[in-house]
Amino acid sequence: MSFVKPDQVVQDMVKAGESKAKLPIRDLLIRGGLAGALLGFGTTLAFTAETQSGLGILGAMLFPACFVLVILLGLELVTGSFALIPVAVLEKKATVKEMCLNWFWVIIGHLIGAVFYALLYTVAISQFGNVLDAPVATKIMAVAEAKTLHYESLGSTGLLVVFVKAILCNWMVTLGAVVAFTSTTTIGKIAAMWLPILIFFAQGFEHAVVNMFVIPAGMMLGADITISQWWLWNQLPVLLGNLVSGFLFTGLALYMTHSQRNKVSVLELQKTNRPMTGTQRG
Repeated sequence: MSFVKPDQVVQDMVKAGESKAKLPIRDLLIRGGLAGALLGFGTTLAFTAETQSGLGILGAMLFPACFVLVILLGLELVTGSFALIPVAVLEKKATVKEMCLNWFWVIIGHLIGAVFYALLYTVAISQFGNVLDAPVATKIMAVAEAKTLHYESLGSTGLLVVFVKAILCNWMVTLGAVVAFTSTTTIGKIAAMWLPILIFFAQGFEHAVVNMFVIPAGMMLGADITISQWWLWNQLPVLLGNLVSGFLFTGLALYMTHSQRNKVSVLELQKTNRPMTGTQRG
């Protein structure tokens, strides 16, 4: 059977979280950088499909391709690690310090990879600034402004909205990373991962790593966005929202209901509270 039961999936989550927490900085930067660039590729693929066909859902159906590459190649995606490493900490297989260092260096890697791809892509799509009205370039600028200036126009309400959209996003993204453990075959893993990622992208929720590409790319193409607007009105609240949902709604929730340690504790409690038989009373 290629299907892996949920109890084993949680054990695999713990092992994956432990492995990620122990990686050296060099690997975190390289794997995080590659993941940031690949999600940029996925985003431009989706936008190209949308602008060419006029169907946003088509772009959403194609975007998961690059997420799949990230997972199958064992790269580092901080949004997935928001669910995986905390369960390793709960099992005492990793420390809080290791977890925080992983997140920090992977985020740095994401920024390097995503901005580098943004630079290369804007050179290609604008032909070194000579063509600024290409449909995909216009789409990127519009999305970048919607992800920053629109929220700013709403004031404090905008921060709440972007935070909630980030929660909704990473609830699905972390499920995408976790359901990869439910199959032992490559095609099974791909099919399982594809669905949650399609769900998040099709609804325009906020993903921190995607935004590390989209917003800088929009700025390079001419969107009137400052670095402070990028980080205050999107990047920081999105990272926080992604962390909250990844940890609470995927990592902790699955751990609490499927971990072997919790099942053993429940069994021990049941044995302790079991009424005594007549023989035991005698």
